[in-house]
Amino acid sequence: MTEADIIALVATLVLAAFLLGGLFIASRRSPEFAGHPKGLYMLFFAEMWERFSYYGMRAILIFYLTQHWLFSDSKSALIYGAYTSLVYITPVLGGWLADRYLGQRRAVLYGGILLAMGHLLMAVEGTGGQDDPTINIFWAALAFIIVGSGFLKANISVMVGQLYRRTDTRRDAAYTIFYMGINVGAALGTILVAYLGQTRGWGLGFGLAGIGMLAGLIVFVLGRRALNGAGEAPAPLARSRAWSLYGIGLAAVAVIWALVQFQDIIQSLLAVSGVLLLGYVLYESFKLEKEPRERMFAILFLISLNPIFWGLFEQAGGSMNLFTDRFVDRAGVPAGIFQSINPIYIILLAPLFAGLWQWLAKRGMEPSAPAKFGIALLQMGLANLVLVWGTVAFGIEAMTPVILVFLYYLLATTAELCLSPVGLSAMNRLAPAHLASLIMGAWFYMTAVGNFVAGKIGEATGGESGAMTKQGLLDVYELFGWITIGVGVVVLVLAPLVRRWMHLDTLTDDAPPALAAGETEAAEGMRA
Repeated sequence: MTEADIIALVATLVLAAFLLGGLFIASRRSPEFAGHPKGLYMLFFAEMWERFSYYGMRAILIFYLTQHWLFSDSKSALIYGAYTSLVYITPVLGGWLADRYLGQRRAVLYGGILLAMGHLLMAVEGTGGQDDPTINIFWAALAFIIVGSGFLKANISVMVGQLYRRTDTRRDAAYTIFYMGINVGAALGTILVAYLGQTRGWGLGFGLAGIGMLAGLIVFVLGRRALNGAGEAPAPLARSRAWSLYGIGLAAVAVIWALVQFQDIIQSLLAVSGVLLLGYVLYESFKLEKEPRERMFAILFLISLNPIFWGLFEQAGGSMNLFTDRFVDRAGVPAGIFQSINPIYIILLAPLFAGLWQWLAKRGMEPSAPAKFGIALLQMGLANLVLVWGTVAFGIEAMTPVILVFLYYLLATTAELCLSPVGLSAMNRLAPAHLASLIMGAWFYMTAVGNFVAGKIGEATGGESGAMTKQGLLDVYELFGWITIGVGVVVLVLAPLVRRWMHLDTLTDDAPPALAAGETEAAEGMRA
């Protein structure tokens, strides 16, 4: 048995184990499992597979652009940023369609189908180079993934919140568990897809990502009853109307196919659509009573911090990936595999953070959501500075010790755990019910802006020549490290005011769909 056969066998066993695990939990009759609604675990496994495919592909995308399609470092970073930004902006449309017409369950299913198609198209390599007409299939693959993410990302996160009452103290822990599912998939996908893609061929790596997405669809379809009504359409939907909405999704694929090739248009689109989205959210905010309106102001404050945080954090798949490949002493390990450090840290640390927040909450000492955001920004800025200072200390001309990469991702990960799951929970908790998916979409929209900012930062590391240098990257990282620390200090100063806007003491408790139709007493009995 060859090395490739062993890897394929291990990959198959791992995939099968997680697929069967998801179906086992979904098939159990009790309304809860390990202290949470079993629907949480079904969504955990479905999202795990989607993240397996997305992060596996993301780990090698920058190398695919520079080594197969032969784009410059700067252009590759910009394409990477444009792609990831569109992945996070399309949830605005997907969230709105789910809120008004489709419901979250149908939207997630349709998004999963588009994602599977996109990831499988990524396996079509062609001969390479920008003159190869096969590059149009590559652009189409990105478009399917982008639109599929739009229907899936915001809506599956909303469904997690629908499993709980708004004042349920398990909500932050639930989102942290859900976030672990994301990162189990990300770790497995990164290791397996990156290894196959960088050592055995791009098509094999991307093809495995597509298989992972198909596994996610199987879990979601067969385990949908575990949702107990969460994610259903707000009103009965005629089949003809549903198909017309699916047609909008396919039309969006065609539009995105063109957009992803012209990054300057995306920059203008983000600016214009951002102003329109902000205006619409403010319009909806001023229609509310005082306390819900101020909660919306708190939401807008938290959302506004996304661009700077994700602008730095998302260097991981772009400039940091190239830095690791070219300037780090990695003992022959494919550079893409180092993208698994972040999700592995999250798997190890997420339970500790979930327990820490609950332990502090019981003692009245838990930092508020805005304070956690400030702490996250301080840590992300420090991650940049630690990498810069360490690299300079060991010498610019020498290969950078791999320990600095691990330290960088450790600080970035603890920062992420203070911001991302907390932000998901805050969006769902503070948003009015009729705007839930739109607000979650707005959260991902500002994450999209952060991803495009990441592309521009990555482009800057290439300098005027477009080829990244070690010193050029360090200069850019140091500048933005200090900027982010400064913003973090300001956020901590403003945190008490923003917390008052949240009015947590007067949140009303809406019974979620998963606790309707006689399920309430059974669920309460399980918790007792």
